[in-house]
Amino acid sequence: MDVRIGIVQTVKELEVELAEDVDRDQIMKEIEAALSGESVLWLTDRKGRRVGVPAAKVAYIEVGAPTSARSVGFGAP
Repeated sequence: MDVRIGIVQTVKELEVELAEDVDRDQIMKEIEAALSGESVLWLTDRKGRRVGVPAAKVAYIEVGAPTSARSVGFGAP
């Protein structure tokens, strides 16, 4: 599953590829909890690296579909 995070006053967005077995609803709850306070949103990517973003600097978050649903190549819809 991909999570894209837009950062305030930054043109680029941060993209984190989460493990395929991550529960989408649980991630959404963790994001909401981090953004409701003045804390840091921590996510762990597929390779085990931890990524932290201060909640005050988050402009938007896009939670995508699981990576297995993505098609690549000429046969992609």
